[in-house]
Amino acid sequence: MNSNSINQPETRTSQIPEATFPVEIIVSLATGPLLLGVLCGKASLKFLQAVGEASEEVFRGDRLPVLQFPKVESEGN
Repeated sequence: MNSNSINQPETRTSQIPEATFPVEIIVSLATGPLLLGVLCGKASLKFLQAVGEASEEVFRGDRLPVLQFPKVESEGN
């Protein structure tokens, strides 16, 4: 064996494949759908709140029909 090969560190090329797209492009492509999802979430929250308020109005009682009770005459006359 040669003494020069023992003392020299081996240089290896990295086996990590290079990214085909830079990270900035991936982030910029993901921004649109993320913002769209946030806006859809806000709209669905407002819709569900409106439906909840409308369902409360049904059970509130001011829209129920007025019942006519017969008048009771007093017996003390």
